[in-house]
Amino acid sequence: MNEFPSKASVHKAVLLHEVVTLLTDNRSPKSTNDKADRFVYIDGTLGGCNHALAIAKAMKGHLTVLGIDRDPVAVRRAENILGDKAEEVTIVKGNFRDMRDIVAKNGIKAADAILLDLGISSDQLENSGKGFTFQNDEPLQMIMGDSSDHAFDASKIVNDWDESTIANIIYGYAEERFARRIAAAIVRYRHKKKIETSAELAEIVKYAVPPFYRRSRIHPATKTFQAIRIAVNDELGAIRDGLDGAFEILAPQGRLAVISFHSLEDRITKTFFMNKAKNKTAKIINKKPIIAGERELAENPRARSAKLRVIEKIQ
Repeated sequence: MNEFPSKASVHKAVLLHEVVTLLTDNRSPKSTNDKADRFVYIDGTLGGCNHALAIAKAMKGHLTVLGIDRDPVAVRRAENILGDKAEEVTIVKGNFRDMRDIVAKNGIKAADAILLDLGISSDQLENSGKGFTFQNDEPLQMIMGDSSDHAFDASKIVNDWDESTIANIIYGYAEERFARRIAAAIVRYRHKKKIETSAELAEIVKYAVPPFYRRSRIHPATKTFQAIRIAVNDELGAIRDGLDGAFEILAPQGRLAVISFHSLEDRITKTFFMNKAKNKTAKIINKKPIIAGERELAENPRARSAKLRVIEKIQ
């Protein structure tokens, strides 16, 4: 029996129609045996393959697809899903921050469309068993991909790092206003016993913040978990490297689309795009970020924080 389904994952892609429209705008599907003349799409965060499938459908399969993902399960699933959906499909286990090297090793000269979807997939949150979510009681790791690629995990941060560093991470990467109270509570707790699971950490955070904060619509541990995950995976550094690499790989008139889910990601993307436009090496396609409409929000509440920005390379 095949280990993976032949359809896309249960994870819902956000802003799917907008991404497809903007990345394939004015691109007519063209069947060709000449790889150099073929439309090239690179998905730097392949995940459940939903965006890649939609791009392939829009181009009627007349394209080359290079998909990148850190999760080996996502890579194996993608090989099954995308295998016959384009004239050429290559799936690589890796980090989009290394896109230059990955593209070079796979013989691609330039790309017509690149997508970076910076959100962690619901598949990863719910099924990884690595403690990404406080809704499950799992070992506290928060590692995307292989542990061998990481110098530390979430458990190391909360159990070994000093209080001021933990507070700075929680405030700096999530703008959590009760960062110092949370860091102090973590340190007090670990003096009694090691913090081992995601549920344990969530409880510490919950009782570290004021009662009114616990009653808010968003779980009080949401920002703390976000910040620790970002630190473990160097997500902001990866975004900066990935944007540099992706823009370099783009062909003239090629487009780069970035979907961000929190203000730090969007700020980095916006600044990068503005600098390219200022230097007249690119033009910004949408001056303001594109957000999900009411219909999509009703079907997928996770899209509420998503922002899409697109840039087109001039030279």
